[in-house]
Amino acid sequence: MRSSGILLPIFSLPGRYGIGTFSDEALRFIDFMAEAGQHYWQILPLGPTGYGDSPYQSVSLKAGNPYLISLEKLIGQGLLTEAECDEADLGEDDQCIDYGKLYKNRYALLRTAFGRFKPEENEAYALFLKENEGWLHDYALFMAIKDENEGRPLSRWDDELRLRKADALSKAEARLKTEVCFWEFLQYLFYSQWDEVMAYAHKKGIEIIGDIPIYASADSVEMWVHPELFQLDDNRQMSAVAGCPPDGFSASGQLWGNPLYDWDYHKKTGFSWWIDRLRHISRLYDVVRIDHFRGFDEYYSIPAEAADARGGHWEKGPGLDLFRAAADALGEQRIIAEDLGYVTDSVKKLVKDTGFANMKVFQFAFDARDTGNSQDYLPDNYPANCVAYTGTHDNETMRGWLDHIRPEELNRLAAYLRRPADDKEGLVEAAVSCLYSSRADTVIIPMQDLLGLGNEARINQPSLSGDNWKWRLQCDALSDMILARKLFRAAAGSHR
Repeated sequence: MRSSGILLPIFSLPGRYGIGTFSDEALRFIDFMAEAGQHYWQILPLGPTGYGDSPYQSVSLKAGNPYLISLEKLIGQGLLTEAECDEADLGEDDQCIDYGKLYKNRYALLRTAFGRFKPEENEAYALFLKENEGWLHDYALFMAIKDENEGRPLSRWDDELRLRKADALSKAEARLKTEVCFWEFLQYLFYSQWDEVMAYAHKKGIEIIGDIPIYASADSVEMWVHPELFQLDDNRQMSAVAGCPPDGFSASGQLWGNPLYDWDYHKKTGFSWWIDRLRHISRLYDVVRIDHFRGFDEYYSIPAEAADARGGHWEKGPGLDLFRAAADALGEQRIIAEDLGYVTDSVKKLVKDTGFANMKVFQFAFDARDTGNSQDYLPDNYPANCVAYTGTHDNETMRGWLDHIRPEELNRLAAYLRRPADDKEGLVEAAVSCLYSSRADTVIIPMQDLLGLGNEARINQPSLSGDNWKWRLQCDALSDMILARKLFRAAAGSHR
């Protein structure tokens, strides 16, 4: 079925209190999408963020981000007052998230709500604890200990706790009982509110495309509770870490620092941990985009002590065995394979053998630095089984990109779209129309490109920290019925 959708992170939604949440603004965006004839809302990972605020470096692969909990809904439940929320300093710029203020002051509000919550009167809460008791308690205890350690990463905890010695764990359980309950309470709020958003989306005919990182964070509950999953030494220290090799976009490559999986262990267990992870994710999303899919074919291994990614090498991943095991256990999965970057023949074969849709990024077709795959990204060459984007969260916005590409690239693009090179607004619109008219079964356009915004609205610049994951949409954009009608006509005209 041909379809289209919009890419917009939850944190980028407009609204009060410092960050986009599961508030009525999420429902307004769903209404906008329905009016615009869209079928998919693509979001970024929903996990709790750690240092650097990246949703791809989460302290848990199953927990949800407490920042996304709607304070308005807590006001409606009588757990907070509007005055308390209005008085809290959660950031003054409604176009940019201030994570420092959120960390300091939003959690204070959530603790106030926790103090007023009556768990003995809430059957849904008791059921949530029962249905999620394994991972939930591990996560809550991890966060309680982390807070007690003033937010320090797992690698800097006392060895007795880091290595999960029985006596140290028992004492922590007793000492931090109330704190553990607080972190469990936050997950109850997160999941119950997200379920409401999902139900509303389905009522309006909108499906959610979720995004999951391939790797766990080095500072995560997974590293703490399940060290056997990773390539660690006898002291549970990483011997190698994940990243990407140097290319035309980065001379020193990308050093992500995530622990690498021990794929021999995973294969011996029938990939049971991965199957459990995918089963859990299917509760959150209708379709799953798996980040860095090529890592399942081959993964880049960098010595843990390296200063950058230049000294790494490729190792063989689990390949098709993992996805066969998942299909046997879970049935057919609706998965998008993020196969961007330098795509080898073996990666292409893996994607084809799984039957998953892969990704095509319009910008990559005109970048002179990408000499290996650029023809694959031209809309004329798209297969039906793919998802086409103008750009992703890691790219410049289309308008920002047009301001920075080389003259020869701009001229080539303009000739392809049959628009004047100096009409950049027209080029953005033409690129969107080109994707809609392509053979791609699914087209997803970032909201920034639909609005023609520049790089002030960019979500992330890979390998650079300090100013990412902060952009927020303005409220009036969701009242733009001219844009909604234009999108509706485009979707209908291209049979999407």
